[in-house]
Amino acid sequence: MAHIFVTFGLICLGALTGWGASLFGLPLPYLIGPLVICALIATALPHHLPEGYAFSHRLRQVFIGVIGLMIGAQVTPELFASAPEFAVTFTALALFIGVCLVYNFWVFRILGGYDRVTAFYSSSPGGLYESLALGEAAGGNVARLTLQQFLRVIIVVTALPIGLSLWLGEPVGSAGGVTLARDDVPWTDLPFIVMAGAAGYFGGKLMRFPAAQLTGPMAAAAILSVTGIFHVDIPIWLVNIAQIVVGCALGMRFTGLSRGLILRGAGLSLLSVGGMLALAMVFAVGVVQFVEEPLDVLLISFAPGGVTEMSLVALSLQANPAFVTLHHIFRILMTVVWLMASAPWVRRNF
Repeated sequence: MAHIFVTFGLICLGALTGWGASLFGLPLPYLIGPLVICALIATALPHHLPEGYAFSHRLRQVFIGVIGLMIGAQVTPELFASAPEFAVTFTALALFIGVCLVYNFWVFRILGGYDRVTAFYSSSPGGLYESLALGEAAGGNVARLTLQQFLRVIIVVTALPIGLSLWLGEPVGSAGGVTLARDDVPWTDLPFIVMAGAAGYFGGKLMRFPAAQLTGPMAAAAILSVTGIFHVDIPIWLVNIAQIVVGCALGMRFTGLSRGLILRGAGLSLLSVGGMLALAMVFAVGVVQFVEEPLDVLLISFAPGGVTEMSLVALSLQANPAFVTLHHIFRILMTVVWLMASAPWVRRNF
């Protein structure tokens, strides 16, 4: 019972922090705000938590599914008019992933001094949960893996929108008040939203989708949208709650990490993310002449950050967020393929 009260208290505190972050115009405030405050609690005040406390895994999965539905609903028939361009951008993206893995391995192994397994799985430019699971199975340092993967996402979804806002002279993404959700969704749609999410989750589990709690509902919403059966519109209040819960869950994963380790990991992540964003720009410049999308949209499509925030940034640029979303889904899937294909070799040689 104590664990339930603690979880509820963390969610309330996360909601308050998210609201405060939104007042300052920070990117993805209802995710980053709760994540930061819960990470501070997990690292600075772990002795005040009940013994053996862990944030509810099932609750987190439910609300990750909500975000999956919101993203999947952006896949429309109009998107596939750009299908010929995908051959170029997907090929470049697959090569980008390989280059990032090599570069990041050098950062974490040579500069960071991590053991080879931990360095390899920390190098993943996507597939957060899959890289953690594979890295743990291979004998990597789970605490460091968790730290580096979460910092990668946090830094990208914070730095890129801010950088683009400075470049364009106006806020973009959620910092500019843009959202993929709607505030006029009728309450009568909620049962259909729940059924779509449940069908996607269990269908994804049955078909062994990577990160099925996200990709399953995403696929279900995309199928419903493309076929015209039902367009899944997520109310903005539900999306905000989902981000608060997921942010709190991610923040509590920092339990047990020292401040010194976090600061060191942050320095390595800044170097890693900085290099990947530079590589993303190089690849975007390389393919821009072959596609109809502008350079800034291609940069967002290659950036190794969160699917939701990158889609919001694209929307604020008046670009189809589904184009960006599909490339991030492909990036995550290809990263998982790279990691799974490399796992036997890593175990034998590392």
